[in-house]
Amino acid sequence: MADELRLICASQDLVEAGNGVRFTIKRYERDVPAFVVRFHGRVYGYLNECGHVPAQLDWLPGQFFDDSKLYLICSIHGALYAPETGRCLGGRCQGKGLKPLSVSEIEGNIFLDQQNNHG
Repeated sequence: MADELRLICASQDLVEAGNGVRFTIKRYERDVPAFVVRFHGRVYGYLNECGHVPAQLDWLPGQFFDDSKLYLICSIHGALYAPETGRCLGGRCQGKGLKPLSVSEIEGNIFLDQQNNHG
């Protein structure tokens, strides 16, 4: 099972509704941008791609939350997403949510479950 988990970052690197941590995953033989954030004490991971067009959400690296710290926002289109589900809440995403990744927090570290996140 350890081979299936890939370290993303230390738990302390993710502050509640603060900056996310960016990383890449292999999908269809190419590196695809992804990120993790902490919201309401839990860690969530998504592909770093707006539901509207394939553009990365963060204008500055790691800045995924809007000013209220309640929603993930596409800095280009203003689309809003629920941090805990990736569901589109408004804006140009037109109902297309973020693509979730299977991540876990174990013994002070955040891991990507590579077996459940292949493409």
